[in-house]
Amino acid sequence: MKELKEILNTVLKEKKGYLTFLTGAGVSAESGLPTYRSVDGIWIKGTKYHRPEEFGTYKYFSQNQEEVWQYNLFWKKMIEEAKPNPGHMALAEIEKLLGDRFRLITQNVDGLHQEVGTENVYEIHGSKHKVRCSQECSEPFDFPENIPSKEYTEDLTPEDIDNLKCRKCGNWLRPNTLWFDESYNEKNYYFDTAYDIADHTDILFVIGTSGSTALPVGIVETVKISAKWIILINPETETYFDYILKGSKTLYSIQESSSKALPELKALIEEILNKKE
Repeated sequence: MKELKEILNTVLKEKKGYLTFLTGAGVSAESGLPTYRSVDGIWIKGTKYHRPEEFGTYKYFSQNQEEVWQYNLFWKKMIEEAKPNPGHMALAEIEKLLGDRFRLITQNVDGLHQEVGTENVYEIHGSKHKVRCSQECSEPFDFPENIPSKEYTEDLTPEDIDNLKCRKCGNWLRPNTLWFDESYNEKNYYFDTAYDIADHTDILFVIGTSGSTALPVGIVETVKISAKWIILINPETETYFDYILKGSKTLYSIQESSSKALPELKALIEEILNKKE
């Protein structure tokens, strides 16, 4: 951690750009939410063994609304049972320490960052806590309370189906999350905001994500071009981010879980800031 301490010392002294945290499924895995592509991953457990790129699409939803909602109500149940872990809590504390210099961009759709009080959160893949009309006749709104969570083997009831229809136009509601055959945009997924944050970032912490989706890769590439520091926090070392950053002089890698590394990082930032007072 000596080199990391020197990096943080320099950046915190300058008092310029953001310290940005980009989080992925690995952060929530320690709260009991399976990652997408692991052997026990969410796409396998709840989707009749479809490939993610097939099942997680608007095209599939438009032809199989009940099956997709059955899966998402199973997701809802897992999220309700999940609890924030030390990594989530450490990030909330880091935000308090850094103030306006803190930004959190997350690929996670579970809301666990907000549950512990983190405020500057940008959900670039949306949120399972919100829905919107599949025909886009309304803005996203909170998940209706009258729709219960399910086991993935449970069928929807006629009442569930009725409650999953848009009250304005009668079409199906959809999860307010990004599917594989859809494009990022600013309205629902903070596309422009994410790149603006990347342009003004001094250190980017990439935590618990492998680099399998376009916008996170773009964020990392943007920071890399600016020759700013990128800190990888991941127990795995063969991710796409490791590949594209190999040989970079501004890369620092921590091969630990987020629940271990982030409390240590929080303590380090606190120590540096206390010395500056």
